[in-house]
Amino acid sequence: MRRLVALFVIALLGAGVYGLSGSSSGITVNNTSLSGAAFRTELSAISHDNTLQCFITALDPTNYAPGAGGYSIKAAGAAAWANLRVEGLAIDQYVTGVLKYHPTASELARATTSLEGEMTQQASANHLPCPGTSAAALAAMPTEMRSAEVEAQATSLYLVSKLKKAVPLTTASMQRYYAAHTSNYDTLCISIALVLPADVSAFGKSQSAGLSVVALAKKYSQDASAKNGGTYGCYAPSSTAYAGVRADATSALDTFPATPQIISYNNATYALYVAVTKRTITPFAKAAALVLSDLRTLNASSANTVKNTLLFAAAVHVDPAFGRWGLNTTGPTVFAPATPTKGDVTGPKKLSASGSSTYK
Repeated sequence: MRRLVALFVIALLGAGVYGLSGSSSGITVNNTSLSGAAFRTELSAISHDNTLQCFITALDPTNYAPGAGGYSIKAAGAAAWANLRVEGLAIDQYVTGVLKYHPTASELARATTSLEGEMTQQASANHLPCPGTSAAALAAMPTEMRSAEVEAQATSLYLVSKLKKAVPLTTASMQRYYAAHTSNYDTLCISIALVLPADVSAFGKSQSAGLSVVALAKKYSQDASAKNGGTYGCYAPSSTAYAGVRADATSALDTFPATPQIISYNNATYALYVAVTKRTITPFAKAAALVLSDLRTLNASSANTVKNTLLFAAAVHVDPAFGRWGLNTTGPTVFAPATPTKGDVTGPKKLSASGSSTYK
């Protein structure tokens, strides 16, 4: 998996602009360094190539757009990419130095395919219509950057394979996991009730009194589906809305949850109740994509502990031009240092005989 963690949160404190020119020491993790010049070249490629920027954003949704100055990038983007590079260097050092693993040419080829697939999957999950392919994004990377990313993918995959709690991302393992969790991938037919906040108490009392899902929807729901008793549709694991439906619905059939989800809809606030009215077993072939996504998340959870252990033990230096190494609630990370807003900065004035300062 890319950097072990497919989904993680980076706490970023500022959105200033950082230039890519000038000298800097770049990034150092233990005894391995990435020069400032090489790192600036990577930032420039990310911020100025739309395809590459889109797929990097898919891996970590952050603003990687160019900054206000020429050949510059937003501070949040610089810090986020620095964080990914620090993680990659730490993992690569551990796997090659301690586990003595050095990927072969064929393993690097598989890692390339894996990285392309993960970038494509994350772009789809984040609803990013990238202008090109993930293969084109890799091709747009500077040579050193591309080599580092592919090797980091290979060493990350190897480390995940060694974790006791990790599930191999093979078809056989996916099928075994699916067989043990079949109900998690049922096709779900649902009914909903979109209830005004003022009616939530009455809705709860009516439900306790035994009103059915159909009766509750017809009586209280503000959605157009109310006239049909709240019937809303059926969702298979291949549906983009499936994950949300699965999270919002209760396990019991024909029962609205006791606690609704509060949502904003058409500039108004509502309580949303979702009830499953029918479950149908989905064949593995149709659920495979979601099974793979769930296993990646499961492995990422196990791997996150290992990643943080490596980062806590690592000696890390990040040039202040790119970010600030520190600790947040999820572990060590690179922060974008806070920068003053435009309103806090007085514009420069030309010096003149009448306006210049007098020094005594």
